[in-house]
Amino acid sequence: MASASFTNTILMVRPAQFGYNAETAENNAFQSKLDISKSIIKEKAVSEFDAMVDLLDQHGVNVIVIEDTAQPQKPDAVFPNNWFSTHPGRVVLYPMYAESRRVERRGDILDHLISEYGYGCIQSYTHNEDQGKMLEGTGSMILDRDHMIAYACISERTDQQLFFDWCQHFGYRPEAFTSVDSNDGLVYHTNVMMALGQQYVVVCMESVKSPTERENLLNAFAETNKVVVEITLDQMNNFAGNMLEVLDGDGNPLLIMSSRAYQSLTPDQIQTLEKYTRILAPDIGTIETIGGGSVRCMMAEIFH
Repeated sequence: MASASFTNTILMVRPAQFGYNAETAENNAFQSKLDISKSIIKEKAVSEFDAMVDLLDQHGVNVIVIEDTAQPQKPDAVFPNNWFSTHPGRVVLYPMYAESRRVERRGDILDHLISEYGYGCIQSYTHNEDQGKMLEGTGSMILDRDHMIAYACISERTDQQLFFDWCQHFGYRPEAFTSVDSNDGLVYHTNVMMALGQQYVVVCMESVKSPTERENLLNAFAETNKVVVEITLDQMNNFAGNMLEVLDGDGNPLLIMSSRAYQSLTPDQIQTLEKYTRILAPDIGTIETIGGGSVRCMMAEIFH
């Protein structure tokens, strides 16, 4: 089934200076330090990145690999989906919470996309950083491009008014809600608690405490004919919400999740997902433990 919401082409940034970022750890409870040297961490991150690209390539996914620049140092450059998103005819740039991440926005990457895909418009929301209003791309928003619905859990990185403004401009219906982790802290990005496939949604409903917001979400899923695969808070902590469905070389759906996420799923959950998609589960243990983001954060979808 052809779908406007899913693509065969993704952009990934091969890390040069990957490492623990204390600034982003302020509100990313998924980050952890590992007691190994910075050089080994960098080496492991590059190795995991290359293996994931190889796996995607073997299944016909068109991966645009951009080399990170060594300077300025960008410990989170491997997560490009936060600073830009693509839409037919345009690229959108987003305001980022951490100052250390704002240098990830590179003109040469935009130039490459424009020359390759002919985008005629660059739209920027980055000026909102001056007012402390953040909206971190497809980390903050899960876009159902087929039904023009945008889902967002509100946090320091996802400003509600800015989200509503974005939806109004692009013609999306906003579904805003609050999601909390096992310590009642705000979930920093929507894409760690929810992933949308063509025929299903993987979501941690347990993290949505408001009965009204839960009902609104379930109604939206029912309205768009999504089979709901609920994950637990513990599975969310193992990045089971941080998945992305892409298309293989023949246009068939592939669900990309990390091996850690896969191992956290029950046989029933896996069986349900495999009715609708093939699963690929690369091991990116170093990247997701230290970076606090998993495979979905590493893939910026290209729509043109």
